[in-house]
Amino acid sequence: MSQVSPTRMNLLQRRGQMRLAQKGVDLLKKKRDALVAEFFGLVREALEARKALNQAAQEAYGALLLAQAFDGPESVSAAALGVRPLEEVEAEVENVWGSKVPRLKATFPDGALISPVGTPAYTLEAARAFRRYAEALIQVANTETRLKKIGEEIKKTTRRVNALEQVVIPGIRSQIRFIQQVLEQREREDTFRLKRIKGKIEAREAEAEGSRPNPQLEIGAGL
Repeated sequence: MSQVSPTRMNLLQRRGQMRLAQKGVDLLKKKRDALVAEFFGLVREALEARKALNQAAQEAYGALLLAQAFDGPESVSAAALGVRPLEEVEAEVENVWGSKVPRLKATFPDGALISPVGTPAYTLEAARAFRRYAEALIQVANTETRLKKIGEEIKKTTRRVNALEQVVIPGIRSQIRFIQQVLEQREREDTFRLKRIKGKIEAREAEAEGSRPNPQLEIGAGL
């Protein structure tokens, strides 16, 4: 408080800061509520994506076991060498409430992963199943990354709200109260000082009035 100059200008400034801080708290709370709503929506989406991933993994590895059992490990290995790589993998960046969230985008080759000519049926099915597994894996990665980023933004926003409500606003309120108390004390002192000055002036006027000669008394004394 010793660093706060108790002036009316500072009082107006602190009141403006108080209004700005309270407005900031309201905006941050609205942002946090929107983030929480989106977070819980993404939780359901992430659970569905994880469920689809588990299902795709079971189907892929089940198809692989069948292919190895019926077509032979050598046939499966040979077919795996002919699988075309992904044409393109990009990481797009999205802005989610001020946070940069990467989103993977993979472009799979059109048509069959491997040539169906000379490839056993179980091996072809295993290749298709692993493609579905890869697509589900990318979906889970995107969903859970977004979920993590939004969770971090919720924590950050909550810390800012707590800092404003528990530190900044109480500090400004204390400064306002301190400045008001000093200004009120000064006003009382000025009022008391003015009353004293007025009393002295009235006393001097009364004294001067009493010491001034009375014309009627002088006339009576002459007679």
